[in-house]
Amino acid sequence: MLRERGHRLIRLRAVLAGGLVLGVGATATLAAWTDEEHSAGSFKAGTFSIVGSTNGTDFSDHPAASGASLAFSLPAAAMVPGTTVYALYSVKTAKTPVPSVAGSVHLTADAANFSGLGNYLHYGVKAITQTTCDAITFAHPTSIVVVDSGSKLNTGADVGIALAANGDSTVNYCFAVTLPADASNEAQGAALTARWTFAATTDPAGN
Repeated sequence: MLRERGHRLIRLRAVLAGGLVLGVGATATLAAWTDEEHSAGSFKAGTFSIVGSTNGTDFSDHPAASGASLAFSLPAAAMVPGTTVYALYSVKTAKTPVPSVAGSVHLTADAANFSGLGNYLHYGVKAITQTTCDAITFAHPTSIVVVDSGSKLNTGADVGIALAANGDSTVNYCFAVTLPADASNEAQGAALTARWTFAATTDPAGN
């Protein structure tokens, strides 16, 4: 009899112990609270464009190869030996309708510029702080050489010039084109429509 009670007591203790384990397990499951954090990123590409002006004031887009006509000083249409004529062209990044990122602009010359009267002409280009391009501003000590004076008209710039974003800086190019004093008689009556391209690229970081 005592032995049977002992067996029952052992079984009861086992059941109670099992219930206790189950109870602990249930409590641990209920205590597993959770929480989350979420994030998202939105991205949009910037834009890059430049505009140009022949007077340093009125800027617009000239995307076609014909481009804007440089307003060379007289007598560009009737040059004689020893004549130098000047013209301004200004470039900056666009501000409207969409602000532009920063970049740089590089002057390139058309290979066909070395034809017709271009066989006899030479030129130079400087970046000036003013918007008046003439002999005085071209020779001013603050001017920066873009193309060496005496270059053939099919010569472009070696390096580019920085352009700030949103039209915050302007590069004023001053062109000086010369028919040398020793130009031969064959230059008489010759003509040329010279073309230059202001090739702009963004900064690597698009700043």
